[in-house]
Amino acid sequence: MIRLCKKCGAKNRIPAQHLADTGKCGSCKATLPAESGPIESDPDLFDEVLRNAKVPVLVDFWAEWCGPCRMAAPDVHAIAEEMAGRAIVLKVNIDAHPELASRYGVESIPNFVVLKNGRTVSQNAGLSSRAEMRRWLEAA
Repeated sequence: MIRLCKKCGAKNRIPAQHLADTGKCGSCKATLPAESGPIESDPDLFDEVLRNAKVPVLVDFWAEWCGPCRMAAPDVHAIAEEMAGRAIVLKVNIDAHPELASRYGVESIPNFVVLKNGRTVSQNAGLSSRAEMRRWLEAA
């Protein structure tokens, strides 16, 4: 994954195993904080994160046309910020990547899957609050 340094604008490649770590810009050596936002994921990035993540991963399966998904988006973003360094949040658009939705048996959205060490810890369909998402991640 490529992240821009907020200080100098340099592009930094961050391997999946370090998305939850604090690092340094390769150019100016400024601190690069842990990933603090939901990451739009394709199958390659999804698999890389699951193989290498040292922290729990919350996956939000969603679609642009889904009203409840749009309602959940602010809480998904907030939980990504709140849990930065302790969890990774991925977003998977089921219209763009139906194979990922099928892999997890997603039949209704929004659908939230929590994974740890590549294994499903919990799966919850329907609109959920930030507090519920936090509980799922903390339990993992």
